[in-house]
Parts: sequence; structure tokens; C-alpha cells
Amino acid sequence: MAALPRPDAFPLPTALAHAATGFPYWLPRQNEAPGTPPSAPPASPPGGFDVEAVRRDFPQLHRDVHGHPLVWLDNGATTLKPRQVVEAVAEHYARETSNVHRGAHTLAKQATQVYEEGRQAAAELLGTPDPDQIVFVRGTTEAVNLVAQSWGRANLGVGDEILVSAAEHHSNLVPWQLIADERRARVRPIPLLADGQLDQDAYRDLLGSRTKLVALTHASNVLGTVPPVAEMIALAHRYGAKALIDGAQAVSHFPVDVTALDADFYAFSGHKVFAPTGIGVLFGKRELLEAMPPWQGGGNMIDSVSFQETTYAPIPHRLEAGTGHIAGVAGLGAALHYLAGLDRESATAYEERLTHYATGALATVPGLRLIGNAPGKIGVLTFLLEGTDPNAVAAALDQQGIAVRAGHHCAQPALASFGLSSAVRASLALYNTVQEVDALVAALHGITTPPSPSSKSSAPPPAIPRSSV
Repeated sequence: MAALPRPDAFPLPTALAHAATGFPYWLPRQNEAPGTPPSAPPASPPGGFDVEAVRRDFPQLHRDVHGHPLVWLDNGATTLKPRQVVEAVAEHYARETSNVHRGAHTLAKQATQVYEEGRQAAAELLGTPDPDQIVFVRGTTEAVNLVAQSWGRANLGVGDEILVSAAEHHSNLVPWQLIADERRARVRPIPLLADGQLDQDAYRDLLGSRTKLVALTHASNVLGTVPPVAEMIALAHRYGAKALIDGAQAVSHFPVDVTALDADFYAFSGHKVFAPTGIGVLFGKRELLEAMPPWQGGGNMIDSVSFQETTYAPIPHRLEAGTGHIAGVAGLGAALHYLAGLDRESATAYEERLTHYATGALATVPGLRLIGNAPGKIGVLTFLLEGTDPNAVAAALDQQGIAVRAGHHCAQPALASFGLSSAVRASLALYNTVQEVDALVAALHGITTPPSPSSKSSAPPPAIPRSSV
């Protein structure tokens, strides 16, 4: 098999020229010696994580697509749902449908209890002892917009600066651009290094008296990078700035403790952590949430209303206008209880080993270029196949039952840093296996290697259009 092209076979984009001077001193070097073949994670690592037992809880993993067993490697876009979540949502609609809060009847009390138990589960997931610091939103996008439109409008002024990393999802960039335009503030990018890490020297240089907020991903959805957010938050606080962390890609992969991180705001989406779509969480420090004016008005967020004066409910309800996604919270609570029932340390170790295995296996595919190889990255494997179109690659993989994503992944600045506008992304979760990685790699070999003229027993690989990418 052909080896992966040498890194110097791909020119370093201009946007990363600042990172070409050598290995950054603050990053740990990989322990594996060059040329060490990847080893597969054991089926049941120490601590008892059993991937096959977990897979039995996810019905969608047991269906076929185009006559092949489904290989779900699109977890960065959304995770699958265990039967416990499906049952919790069905139970709400079948037996417990009611609005929450203020109801005197039994079903209202039951629904309210489930709703607030979901809030408590989210608080426990994030390591905060105060469930009133948990605000329910539709997802990370709404959480960031809430902070931008409420905290941002109240605290940003002319010439103030918002530092946003170049690795961010658009949801943690566009809301800051909108409020910066309104308040005549400025968004400044934290650049990337060639391996996908954030440039910490540049970050230190960007911080200053004008910095009011730092917006950071806890795990990049296109590079897999896990920045040193605790250290970056501490630096921001030295300048009096607040920090908002996008945890959408983090919470399903490793434990999070917002208290230890000292995060001012932390957001995640339920559908990225095995819960339904349309539900998410914003954590905010109590003093910040209490000082934030309402973003939306309506029911549930008021104390009293008259034409002369309206007063507002205490947090978190003041920031939760209207009827919430009650069934979504039921599903979120079930998902977080499911996750809490696993050995998170063993599950994280399994994912890390599987990511290492997949990285090495992909390196055997001729002409494959992996985008982002930062130490400690999560299982996000974004790549190009030389001379092929990413969308066509994804379509060809789909014909073999393998679900990946292609495009800009709502992270155009991150891809642009590498001189790209589109790429293929395979993203792992705790229910993925070595066999599924092997299926992906075998399919990619079939795409890149034309069949032998003498071979008549196997169908030709799908045709892949040439591309300038």
C-alpha cells in the first residue's frame, strides 16, 4: 500500500506561515516513536467499558444502508440516541404530556419534576452545584446568541475587543460579529498553528485592556483540537475579560468541570450528547446571569406584568421565555443519566485509543491528507483525498453504508487557515469500533486504488470526479 504523502508535500498556507518555525514548546510531544504501527483498543479496557454492550442500546446501529450494516461516523454533526432516550421522549408524549411550572394538577407536577431533574442532571454533568446556573436553550447556537444579545449588549462598547479562535464553529463567531457591529466593538481572531493547535503566543499578544470576552471551543468540530481552555480562561481573567466556552463537541467525549475551568459561560447541544435535537444548555456564573437583562419576553420569564411595570422571574427562568422543549428535556435527562452510568474514564480511554488507531489506519490510504493532528485531539478525522471531490467521496462511502460528512462543516475560517474550502470528516463516538474504522479505510482504499484489469469478481469502485481541491 502507498504511504501517506510527506507533510512537506503539501505547501503550508499563508495563514499558517507564522507556525513554520518549529515545534511549539508548550505542547506535549507524542509518545509513539515514528513508524510505530497503531494498536487497536481492547474490546473491554481496564475499568469495564464494554463497547458491544453500549452498542446494543443504540437501535440505529443495527440497520442496513444500501445493503451494508450502517457505520455511523457522522457523530460530529449529531450522535445517535440510545433506547433509553427514545423511551423517555415517548413516555412524555404517551403518558405525561403537560406544560411545566404553575400547574396545580398531577400531570403538570410530574412534568415539572422531570423538567427540573433534567436541569439537575445538566448541572451534574458540568460540575456545578447550583442548578439555577443552568439555562435551557435550543442548542449551542441559541446559547451563544443569548449571551451576545444580553450580556454583550449590556457590556460591550466602542473599541472593545472580542477574541475568537480561528477553530470556532460559525455559531461561536457570527453572533459576536453581529453584536460587535451593533456596539462598534471588534472581533479579533486567535490564529492556528500548522497542527491545528491555537497559537498561544499570539493569544497572549492579543489580550489587552480592550479585551472584554474570549470565545473558545473546548473541542474543534473540524480539527479535533482540544485547546488548553483552563489556562486560556485564567489569562483572560487577568485582563478582566470573560470567557465563553463552546462545549458542543466536548461533553460527549470527556468529563467537563466548569468550576475547575472557571468558565464564565459554557454551552452545549443535547443532540451532540445522545439527546434529542432542539434542546441545549447554557451554564453561566450566577452573578453574570443575574445581571443579564432578558433577551426575549413572554410567558414563564415574568414575575408580574402590568401596563405600568413588568418585573421578571429569578434566574434561570428569566432567560427561558415561552414554553420550553419539555420532551427534549426529558430526553436530555435520560441521555445524561445514561452517560453518567458509564465508566467515563474508561470510555474516554477507549475513544482515545480508537482515535489513535484510526489515525494510523488512515495513514495507509494513498494520497490522504489529514487536517489537524494536535496532541490530545478528540476523534474528529477531517481529510482530503488527493485529486478527489469531498462530496463525491462521502457519496461513495454512503453506497457502502458508511456515513461521513463533507463540506465546510460550519467552520470556514478553520478550513481557510489550511487553504481549504471543503473536506471529508469522519467523527467517532464511544459506540464506534475497530471494525468500523477498518471498513472506512478499506472503502477509501477501494476509491483510491483502481481495480486490477484481471479482476472480474468484484464490482469497480465508485467513480470519483477530479477536483481542484
